[in-house]
Amino acid sequence: MGMVRARYTLEFKQEAVRLVRGGQTVSSAAKTLGISDQTLHNWLKAEVAGRLREIAGKAIGAEQMEIARLKAELAKARMERDILKKAAAYFARESR
Repeated sequence: MGMVRARYTLEFKQEAVRLVRGGQTVSSAAKTLGISDQTLHNWLKAEVAGRLREIAGKAIGAEQMEIARLKAELAKARMERDILKKAAAYFARESR
């Protein structure tokens, strides 16, 4: 029994690649988007080679795309919050 391979729209793939280009780690971006690290690595390689194109098949809908975008935004906000918390704790220690 083989796994059903999901098909993603070009926009989804480009958005995933943008997250990594924007500073997220591959594993964090992949987790956020609900895809495997390997899938994202493949897309990054394809993008570098200029081959990140639409692949025929069932495209994911606009709703999934929006959910993925919001998850990515949330992950980024959490990361920034954690960085600020660490910075605040650091400066609180320094000022003692």
